[in-house]
Amino acid sequence: MDIFNVITLFGGLAMFLYGMRMMGDGLKASSSGPLKKAMERITGTPLKAFLLGLVVTAVIQSSTATIVLTSGLVGAGIISLHQSLGIIVGANVGTTVTGQIIRLLDLNSSGTWFLQFLKPSTLAPLALIVGIIILMGVKSHDLDKAGHIIIGFGILFSGLLNMTDAVEILSDSGIVEQLFSRLGENPLLGYLSGAGVAFVLQSSSATIGILQAFSTSGQLSFGEIYAVLVGVYLGDCVTTAIVCNIGAKPEAKRVGVVNILFNLCKSVLTLAVIMIIHKAGLLDGIWDRAIYSGGIANANTIFNLACAFVLLPFVGIYEKASHRLVKDEPAAAGKYDEMLDALNPVFISTPAMAFGRCYDILLVMFQLAKTNISRASSMFTQYDPETMKLIEEDEDYIDAIADRVSNYLIQISATITSHYHVEIMNYYFSAITEFERLGDHAQNIAGIASELHEKDNIFSKDALSELSVLWQLLDTILDHTNEAFRKQNLTEARCIEPLEQVVDDMVNVLKEHHLDPFSL
Repeated sequence: MDIFNVITLFGGLAMFLYGMRMMGDGLKASSSGPLKKAMERITGTPLKAFLLGLVVTAVIQSSTATIVLTSGLVGAGIISLHQSLGIIVGANVGTTVTGQIIRLLDLNSSGTWFLQFLKPSTLAPLALIVGIIILMGVKSHDLDKAGHIIIGFGILFSGLLNMTDAVEILSDSGIVEQLFSRLGENPLLGYLSGAGVAFVLQSSSATIGILQAFSTSGQLSFGEIYAVLVGVYLGDCVTTAIVCNIGAKPEAKRVGVVNILFNLCKSVLTLAVIMIIHKAGLLDGIWDRAIYSGGIANANTIFNLACAFVLLPFVGIYEKASHRLVKDEPAAAGKYDEMLDALNPVFISTPAMAFGRCYDILLVMFQLAKTNISRASSMFTQYDPETMKLIEEDEDYIDAIADRVSNYLIQISATITSHYHVEIMNYYFSAITEFERLGDHAQNIAGIASELHEKDNIFSKDALSELSVLWQLLDTILDHTNEAFRKQNLTEARCIEPLEQVVDDMVNVLKEHHLDPFSL
């Protein structure tokens, strides 16, 4: 063994981690729309929530991403903490799919063309070739995502192959055997090692993938790696809990706490059962036998599935414990502060969810501006200081919403790459400008009404009658605007311009009827 073999090992690890991240990011980007709809429509049934968490994590290849997104949805009030419990358990099972994919390293291709095709040494370069052809030769938003996923898959397996080549050389020196034999002799040390590596790498899938790469040496046994495998669960969930706590509300923080409590119970249960059945002699056949990639993947899946089956009925206990550990904060002072908390940074990596939160808040912003227009118009017939106060108060909220959503969109802009998402972002920036301007107009109109009241000037009955027609027309235009934005309805949008022409004509007529031409 020399320094060059170590460099090869860590270079392969770097490729493996980058490939996993690239593939996961592509999967999240391509599935963010359906993912958003599925997670927002979750029912209160723990089994359905469990299946959703399992499927979502299997698709995006990251239990951390699934649980962090769930934390954001809970913090935004879209789903409750109780509804999220099944998702958390399902996500822990779904992450085992990555290990089952990596077990392709175990394939023996002798004499079979199909198995030769599935070997990583064939799949890796083939995936890289197909991915680069798609990225360079096809101009399509959807296919571009598919290209990144395929290239990520190819890089992942290329890194695995480099790691396994380096491990084979290291195994000849006896380092692998010495390292894991010590972990086997001290299960606590093995458990802490697995937790530490998973915490540093921030991924249980990556940690187990590394363990699978080491298993190709044929020098690992079940007795040496089971504690490491179980320790991975704790390291990964601690990382998730930290992310869930960053700038989050208490309810969102409880999602991370529940995940830790579940994984602690899962660790204790798994270790206790293994010790009991080992003492009973039921594991003698596999305890000291060499374990390979497929065996590690199967053990990981069995541990998670069995614990999910046993612990899922008791998730309510974790929910109660999380309420004891994370106390509620004092109620927010601002009327819309809780709504603005939905602009959670955890959604930024999933643009469909981030834009969904912006859309919900922009609808509220428009309704505030529309309501202020209606209040301002009523001030000409009956001036009311309380109404004026409400207009000014809601105008401050409109400005605050505009600032918060604009800043959030700027954060999103740093992460999005697709032209489709850029178009949505620009559309929302334009909507913010127009809705804010609408609120300014309402305040200006109310200011005119206030000035007339102070000077004891009033409109004639004819003028008020004609103005009421104008107000009704403006209200109709705003109704069409609301429907056009809320439903992305082009038919409603096309109704606005003709009505706007009528408004211009009415304004000219009112000027002719009521303004002295010499005063203009």
